[in-house]
Amino acid sequence: MPKIKLPTKSPHIDMTPMVDLFSVVLTFLMLTTTMRQPEPAPVDTPTSISEKTTPDANWMTLLLSKDDKVFLNFDNGPDTLLAFRPKILIEMGKRYSIEFTDAELAEFKKYPSSIGVPILKMKEFLDSKDNKVRTAMQTGIPIDSTDNQLADWIYCTRSVNPNVQAQIKGDAKTGFEVVKRVLDIMADKNVFKFNLITTLEAVKINLAEIQK
Repeated sequence: MPKIKLPTKSPHIDMTPMVDLFSVVLTFLMLTTTMRQPEPAPVDTPTSISEKTTPDANWMTLLLSKDDKVFLNFDNGPDTLLAFRPKILIEMGKRYSIEFTDAELAEFKKYPSSIGVPILKMKEFLDSKDNKVRTAMQTGIPIDSTDNQLADWIYCTRSVNPNVQAQIKGDAKTGFEVVKRVLDIMADKNVFKFNLITTLEAVKINLAEIQK
C-alpha cells in the first residue's frame, strides 16, 4: 500500500505585528526624547576612572572654557513646579535693580544650556531670537574683584535651592589662574564640596596579572 504524502508548505511568519510594535516604540522615543543642546563653548574635559554619575536634580554646573571664560547652569529642581531657574534670576535682578518680565523669566526657565552673559545684558539676551546675537553675547560671567557676578550667582542659587550640589566642568587647557579664581569664589561663598566632571578613561585589563 503506498504511503500517504502530506503536502509540504514553506513556513510563513507574519512580521506585521513586530513592525507595528517597532513603529510605536520609535514614535514614543522620538516624542519623549530631549535632544542634548550644545554648550556655548566646547570643553575637552580631562579623563579619570571615576564612574560616579552627575545628579539628575539639585545641581549647579560651572563650565570653564579653554579661553578662560566662565559659564553657569543649574536645573529647575527635582520637581519642575519648583521653578528654581526663574526664581534665581529674580534674585539676581534684585541685586542689580533689574526687573525681568514674565516672558523673559519663562525664556530663562527653558533655556537648555549654560549661560555666560553679564547680568546687565541678560534682558537683551533673553529678548533676542537670533542665535548669532546670543552667541556673541556669551562673553562669560565676570569674576573680577570689582565685578564679581559669579559670586552673586552662586549666592542666589544656594539661597533659592539650599540642596544644590556644585560641579565643575573644565577644559583640560583652562588657565590655572581662572581655576584658582573660581575655587576662591566658591570657598568665599562656603562651597567647599564639589564634583569634577570628567571623561571616563578606558581601563585596560591585564589577564596575565589577574591570573597570577
